[in-house]
Amino acid sequence: MKIMSVNAGSSSLKFSLFEMSNETCIASGYFERVGIEGGFYTIKFNGEKIKEEVEMPNHVVAVEVLLDRLISLGIISSLDEIDAVGHRVAHGGDKFDKSVVITDSVMEDIRRFAEIAPLHNPANIAGIEAVQKALPNVPMTAVFDTAFHQTMDKLNYIYAIPYEYYEKYSIRKYGFHGTSYSYVSKKLAEIVGRDDLKSIICHIGSGGSICAVKNGKCVNTSMGYSPLDGIVMGTRSGNIDPSITTVIMDKEGLNASEVISVFNKKSGLLGLSGVSNDCRDVENGVKEGNERCKLAIDKFVQSVVNYIAQYYVELGGIDALVFTAGIGENGPEIRSQVVEKLACLGIKIDSEKNNVRGKLTDITADDSSAKVFVIPTDEELMIAKDTLDLVR
Repeated sequence: MKIMSVNAGSSSLKFSLFEMSNETCIASGYFERVGIEGGFYTIKFNGEKIKEEVEMPNHVVAVEVLLDRLISLGIISSLDEIDAVGHRVAHGGDKFDKSVVITDSVMEDIRRFAEIAPLHNPANIAGIEAVQKALPNVPMTAVFDTAFHQTMDKLNYIYAIPYEYYEKYSIRKYGFHGTSYSYVSKKLAEIVGRDDLKSIICHIGSGGSICAVKNGKCVNTSMGYSPLDGIVMGTRSGNIDPSITTVIMDKEGLNASEVISVFNKKSGLLGLSGVSNDCRDVENGVKEGNERCKLAIDKFVQSVVNYIAQYYVELGGIDALVFTAGIGENGPEIRSQVVEKLACLGIKIDSEKNNVRGKLTDITADDSSAKVFVIPTDEELMIAKDTLDLVR
């Protein structure tokens, strides 16, 4: 059975096509600048990488190009080979605690939750509708970023603001990166050989969050009502005093939306370093003696450590600490700096084992109080696996 995972952004479309009999990725690709002049795509298959410029005025055209290339490149012989499509959807509100088959009523809910995720859900909807138009008889599923976190206790997801805002507007913590956490927590249980684990998973990349997981279920997570909350990120501020919003509005003559845009797009590593939102560039700045780059990295590390420490106490100790996503998988120096600050908890890594990038590795020191792993995430495969379970 072949299943395609689709992740549609506002001006992009990412896909992976899997043969589910052995869970192998047949092809993957990224269509960029959808709806913007200068569009192009990259498709990888059989060790090859095909890149082509093509104008894609909307997601419908992007999907048409994708399906045409799957056939013309010989990746599949017919569209009939695609048995199902799983779509990444950013926000499922408090209604969806698991992936679901897409129906008209599900689409209505996704549209309703677009109010909470205006940057993400509308793009996800555009992707779903474009694929539905091209493959009208193929079953499709919605896999929600927020679903994994619906096991949080109310104490952890409620905000200490007037309760009627929660009742009237569903203002609460939702958490994100749930598909990644689902995949990594299952992989961790598989590695260790048991699922009754207390773990802290660090999904740290350009966007990042931390999650406390007990027995495979979310206990708490750092992102909140939106992906802006939590740790320092590439361009996001993470936790800040909300009153700063009105100060910047008054001083800079900005409205609330413009200030939130600053917090989302001009803050984090980029805002502190003044160099880049890419951790690698900022680390290079540290090596060159750039003090602002050092401040940015130190602040980033501190924010990650603070959440690990909080969740360590909340879980009453842990069995495993896991690093995943771009920086987590490929940043041995960041991992080392984070774990160094956890020495008082007895968590330690082996420096030689830690010298690894993008590979599933046990980097635990012999005298560590908890296991420490690097586990590459695979959100696309998790989407495909959820889809397979549903369409079966």
